[in-house]
Amino acid sequence: MRRVCFQLQVKPDRLDEYKERHRSVWPDMLRALKRSGWHNYSLFLRHDGLLIGYLETQSLEAAQAAMERAEVNARWQAEMAEYFVELKGTRPDTGFVELEEVFHLEDQLAALEGN
Repeated sequence: MRRVCFQLQVKPDRLDEYKERHRSVWPDMLRALKRSGWHNYSLFLRHDGLLIGYLETQSLEAAQAAMERAEVNARWQAEMAEYFVELKGTRPDTGFVELEEVFHLEDQLAALEGN
C-alpha cells in the first residue's frame, strides 16, 4: 500500500461548518471511498484552517479515477468546494497538494532488521 498525505486550506470562517459536515458524511460517499481504494483515510484540521489528509491506497491515480466515476462524489465535491481557499477551478479531491513522505518508522526498522 502506498501512503499518501496531502494538504488543503479551509476558509477560517468556515471551520465549524466544515467539521460538522464531516461528523456525518453521506453513507453513499463513505461506501464509494471504500470501494474506490481509499483506505485508512483521515483528515486533520489545524485551528487556522490547514487541513492535512492521509490515506493508504494501491494507486492514488486509480482511487481518484474510481471516485470520478461515482455519482455521489460529484455532488459531495461541489458542496465541499465552497469551504476551501483558492482551489483554482479544481475540486478538493484533485486540487490538494501532495506531501512527500520523508520518514516512516516501520520502513527503517525493516531495513535494519534485514541487514
